[in-house]
Amino acid sequence: MGGVLYNSSGLPTFTLTGLPELENSQHWMFLLLGTLYIVSIVGNGLILFIVKEEQSLHQPMYYFLSLLSLNDLGVSFSTLPTMLATFCFYLRKISFDSCVAQMFFIHFFSLMESGVLLVMSFDRYVAISNPLRYTSMLRISRVVCMYLWVITRSFCMVFPLPFLLKRLPFCKANVLSHAYCLHPDLIHLPCGDITIDNIFGLFSVMSTFVLDSALIIFSYVLILRSVLAIASREERLKTLNMCVSHLCAVLIFYVPMVVVSMTARYGRHAPRFVHTVLSLIYLFVPPMLNPVIYSIKTKEIRRRLGRMLMGTKF
Repeated sequence: MGGVLYNSSGLPTFTLTGLPELENSQHWMFLLLGTLYIVSIVGNGLILFIVKEEQSLHQPMYYFLSLLSLNDLGVSFSTLPTMLATFCFYLRKISFDSCVAQMFFIHFFSLMESGVLLVMSFDRYVAISNPLRYTSMLRISRVVCMYLWVITRSFCMVFPLPFLLKRLPFCKANVLSHAYCLHPDLIHLPCGDITIDNIFGLFSVMSTFVLDSALIIFSYVLILRSVLAIASREERLKTLNMCVSHLCAVLIFYVPMVVVSMTARYGRHAPRFVHTVLSLIYLFVPPMLNPVIYSIKTKEIRRRLGRMLMGTKF
């Protein structure tokens, strides 16, 4: 008990970790992460601005893209306070309430991203299989219902986590593995029985990430079936090109997640900084690359960005 810090409320205080075994390089890591933050925040902010201002982009696909950009901004701002404190100001203590609040928002936006990618795959399937009925099938009311479903499901999956943690006794050296608070990291610190926490965590993963990825794969099977029914090779390629941006977004979200999970399970003998860097890639790469990919692959967004950069009147 002597190594545990408690605040005035009797709850533990946690110690954040920067880059274990690479402490002398943390200022360079701060510069790198600062660049990623700037690209992510500016890029996603521009996507939201362009979709709002460009009348031709007031379509279901771009509404979903706006939700993805808004979600990526949420991920960036959720990690920003403790990343700045750890890498810039070397302040590594964080209270229990602040830690679980950050944990809530990080996992909330991660689950939301998975849900948004799922509804975007449904959007692409409708656009390809029923192009003439696309706007009628995805009316604004249905888009709003999908928004609410994604938000509600994510909230319900994350809301119990702080309360489950708060009921447990902490009697270890409460040192976290990252510069931010994650549930898999926090759940190893209590001394009490964490069976309920593990069961609920597994249920959350299975009913969100696993189910979403399976449904996304299924939607692409249906998309490929629709594409193969098109006689012209040029039309098939043009139709498949409609899915490239979304497919890239799916890959840069799920591939790092799978790598992090596999490393945590089978790479226990790897240096600690490897786990930290992989976790950083999982949290930082999708918010940074999503606006870049959609800006490059979407003609309307690319054209509007060009006009903005050229300073022409629009």
